[in-house]
Amino acid sequence: MADLSMRGEIGAGTVITAVENGIRDSGMSCELVGRSSRSVGEMSVTMLVFEKYYMRASNRASLSVLICGDDRQTTVDAVGAGGGQGALFSFSWGAEEDFVDSLREILVRLGMR
Repeated sequence: MADLSMRGEIGAGTVITAVENGIRDSGMSCELVGRSSRSVGEMSVTMLVFEKYYMRASNRASLSVLICGDDRQTTVDAVGAGGGQGALFSFSWGAEEDFVDSLREILVRLGMR
């Protein structure tokens, strides 16, 4: 498992669009498999779940991304998981970390820290 938490002075809508497009474009085997959004007043909360196949480890990893914010400030929390191979082994060749690092690069380009 790998995790990430970042925040920045940028609108949630901009972050959501950048994450959806950036993660999908990060590899041929990467896809958005789930999306849920809610709004309370000016605050929006969006959960994105991605899945990616890693040939080097012959497994799939998931990336769950929670984006909370308004049009001025946004927080992103993410968890990469499921990269282990087989029932007994959880060695993933770094699949979860790689998936989370893809998200980190997108968020850094947006000015988040």
